[in-house]
Amino acid sequence: YLLCELLEQASSPLRVSFLYLPKLKEIFGVSEIWKRHIQKKEQADQLIYQEIKERRENFDPQRTDILNLLMSARDENNQPMTDVELKDELMTLLVAGHETTATAISWAFYWIHKLPEVREKLLAELDTLEENYDSSAVFKLPYLTAVCNETLRIHPVGMLTFPRMVKEPISLGGYQLEPGTILLGSIYLVHHREDIYPEPEKFKPERFLEKQFSPYQFLPFGGGSRRCVGLAFAQMEMKLILAKVLKTWSMKLVNTQEVKPKRRGLVTGPNAPINLTIEQYSYP
Repeated sequence: YLLCELLEQASSPLRVSFLYLPKLKEIFGVSEIWKRHIQKKEQADQLIYQEIKERRENFDPQRTDILNLLMSARDENNQPMTDVELKDELMTLLVAGHETTATAISWAFYWIHKLPEVREKLLAELDTLEENYDSSAVFKLPYLTAVCNETLRIHPVGMLTFPRMVKEPISLGGYQLEPGTILLGSIYLVHHREDIYPEPEKFKPERFLEKQFSPYQFLPFGGGSRRCVGLAFAQMEMKLILAKVLKTWSMKLVNTQEVKPKRRGLVTGPNAPINLTIEQYSYP
């Protein structure tokens, strides 16, 4: 609950402005709104610290969850992570590794069941998998990959890259930029350029079967040396979850009204719940 509340709070234009333009804090001072946000963050931190404390006091080496793995890790000097490092890793996982992938999968389920032709093509491809298929077979399905890519194109979970500050005078795209200028890349605008993606507002997985887009045209995980380190893991999660769920259950959208994107902190999710009815397939 605290994580959802933090994400909701962080979606306000003022708080996001503080994140991308730290100088605003010096101009406006620390507002009551920002203070409340920090208080919620501290509450979330304390919950994690309490879990770390209890886990250290009753450490079970047989457990294989992420916290146990992090606590068992050692650096090049054979030193374990501190409580602060553990907390930071867990918060990063929750915000950057859980909320982002969960949001992307929600969008995928929406479009798959919004468009019957997409669902039919995807189910037909999934039917080619053997009964006890190996997970590696899922990664080789071209239409499933195209559906995942189109989901991340039309609704990139992160709409913006992180800011960069110009260090030296430079001309970029016909603009002369001076030192101190803050630059932000807009993933959303790139993904909705009609000269790159014809009919950009339409969900068309086929576009990824017909063309190989460059890293400058399709960048849902950012680009360059600082692109998201969880890229491969997120793609793997999306494909495995979609394949498993769609092969096991028949699903149908409860409400066929259009769902629109809404910013929630650093992610862009649905503006309303995506409710589906679920019925398990019965095989003869």
